[in-house]
Amino acid sequence: MLETIVNNLSNILPEVIVTATLCIVLLYHLIDRKNTQMLMVLSVAGLVGAFYVLTENIGINSTAFSGMLSIDPFAIFFKILIVFATIVVVLMSRFSDEVNAEHKTIGEYYFLLLSMCLGMMFMVGSSNLLMMYLTLEMSSLSSYVASGFTRKAKDSSEASLKYLLYGAFSSGVMLYGISIVYGLTGTLDIAGINRVLMQGSSGQLALIVASIFILVGFGYKISAVPFHFWTPDVYEGAPTTITAFLSVASKAAGFAMMMRAFKVMFIDSSVMNLPAGTWTLISGVHIQNALMILSVLTMTLGNLVALWQDNVKRMLAYSSIAQAGYMLLGLVVLSNDGFSAVMVYFVVYLFMNLGAFYVVMLIANKLNSEHIDDYKGLGKRSPLLSVTLAVFLVSLTGLPPTAGFIGKWMIFLSLINAKMITIALIGVLNSVVSLYYYVRIIRNMFLREEQTVSAVQFNFPLAQKILLISLLVPTLYFGLFFNQLVEFAQLSVQMFGVK
Repeated sequence: MLETIVNNLSNILPEVIVTATLCIVLLYHLIDRKNTQMLMVLSVAGLVGAFYVLTENIGINSTAFSGMLSIDPFAIFFKILIVFATIVVVLMSRFSDEVNAEHKTIGEYYFLLLSMCLGMMFMVGSSNLLMMYLTLEMSSLSSYVASGFTRKAKDSSEASLKYLLYGAFSSGVMLYGISIVYGLTGTLDIAGINRVLMQGSSGQLALIVASIFILVGFGYKISAVPFHFWTPDVYEGAPTTITAFLSVASKAAGFAMMMRAFKVMFIDSSVMNLPAGTWTLISGVHIQNALMILSVLTMTLGNLVALWQDNVKRMLAYSSIAQAGYMLLGLVVLSNDGFSAVMVYFVVYLFMNLGAFYVVMLIANKLNSEHIDDYKGLGKRSPLLSVTLAVFLVSLTGLPPTAGFIGKWMIFLSLINAKMITIALIGVLNSVVSLYYYVRIIRNMFLREEQTVSAVQFNFPLAQKILLISLLVPTLYFGLFFNQLVEFAQLSVQMFGVK
C-alpha cells in the first residue's frame, strides 16, 4: 500500500510541489505580513520547480490513483501551459495597484492563485467523471473568492457573487448529467464508459441528454454561449490579474478536460478505413452537431457584443468569449489536426492575451480608468505601451506576421481538410468583425488627441518593461518560427489516450 502511494505521488510530483508551495506561502504570510515581495518570490520559485519537473516528464505515459488521473503528453502539454501562465500572472500581480492595495490579505491572494493552478493541473489529467467534477470544483471555488478579492472595488463583490451563482447552477447540471451516464453504463471511468457504449446502449435519448448536461459544465468553464453570462461582469469586476488568469489558464483547463472526455468517451475506435488521425463518433452520439452550434454562436455573439463596449476590460472579456468560439472549431473537426490546432492556439493565446491584459493593467495603474476614450493620445505619451498593445491586438485579430495568425490558420486549415468550408468561412468573417473593435483602441492611441492635457507620467521600472517585452517577443517569434511548437502539439495528440 505504501509503495503504491509513493508511486502515485511520484507521478504527480509537479502537483505535489505546487501544493507544498501554497502551504508555505500561507504559513509565511501568517508569520510575516509585511514582506509581500517574499510571497511573490516563494510562489514563483515553487512554480518554476513544478515547471522544470514537467519539462523532464515530457514523453511519459502512465496513470495514477487507479486510473483516475492520466499522466500523458496531452496532460503535460496543458500543465506546462497552465504553470507558465501562473508564473506570468504572479509576476503581473507584483505590479498591480489593485492587488497591492489589499496588502493585509495578499498572502491569501497568492494562496488562491496557486490553488486555482493546482485544480487546473488536476483537471487536464482527469480520466474519471467524478475526478473531473471534483477538480473542476476545486478550481472554481478558489476562482469565486479570487474574483472578489479587491473588496474596495464597488463591482468586485457583485462579480464574485454572479460567478458563484452561475457556477453553482452549471455544476449541478453537470453532476446530474454524470449521474445519468453512471446509471446507463455502471462506471465513471471515461475509458470504461466508451467500452460500454461501444457494445450498444438502449438509452439513446438519456445518453443525448446526459451529454448535453455534461457539456453545460464544460461550456461554463470555457465561457461558451449560452453559458457565458457570468464572463463580462466577472472579468470587469475582478482584479485585472485574475481576469487575465481566468481568460487563459481556466479556459485551457476547461478545453483540455472537455477534449479528453469527449474523445475517450464518444469516439468509435472500431471503425476502419478512416483517414489517418480522423475519428468517428459512436452511433447515437450527436456531440459534433452541438459543438458546431456552440462554436458559431460563441464567436458570433462575442464579437458582435464587443463592438458596443467602451470599457476595455469588458471588451476583452467579450473578445475572450469569441476566442473560445474559434477554439471550439478545432473540436468540431474530430481529428488529430483539430486538437493540435487548438493546443497551438492556446500557446499563442497565452502570450497575446496576457500581454493585452498586462498593458491594460499598467495603463489603469496610471489613469485609474479602463474607458476606451482615455486611451486617446496614448501613442505620444507612452510609445512602448501603445506599440506593444497594438501588436497584441493585431495578434488577437489573427493577422500576420503575429502568432495569432498561425493559431487561427491552423484551425481554419483543419476545417478545410475536413471539408467544413462553410464553418471555416464563418470563422474568417468573425475575425473580420473582431478587427473593428480592436482597431478602435489602436485608433484612439495613435490617431486621436487627448481631450484634456494630462500630467500623468508614463514612466515604468525596468522590471515591468522586461515582463512586457517577454510577452511581446514570443507573440512575434511564433508568428515566424512555429514548426517546433506545432510538432510538439501534434506529438502530444498522437500519444493521447495510448496506454
